Amino acid sequence: MFRPKLPDVPTPQSTLTPQQHCQHSPAPAAGRSLSPYAGPVAAALVGGVVLTALLAALAITAISVAISAVVLRSLLNNANRR
Repeated sequence: MFRPKLPDVPTPQSTLTPQQHCQHSPAPAAGRSLSPYAGPVAAALVGGVVLTALLAALAITAISVAISAVVLRSLLNNANRR
């Protein structure tokens, strides 16, 4: 009752197809260097790290300025009440 009913899978016809031989191009030499891409990849990685560090420094500075503003406002409000 609760078991799903699977559709019947048709059996493929047994027809033989002739195998085709294709020629593959030779694999690139193992000593081939990826040096043309090393410079841009390194620059992108360094740029990403620098931007991440700058954004983290900006966030920490904004939080510390906000906390300083709250503390100063509290001190000034207490000084005015006396």
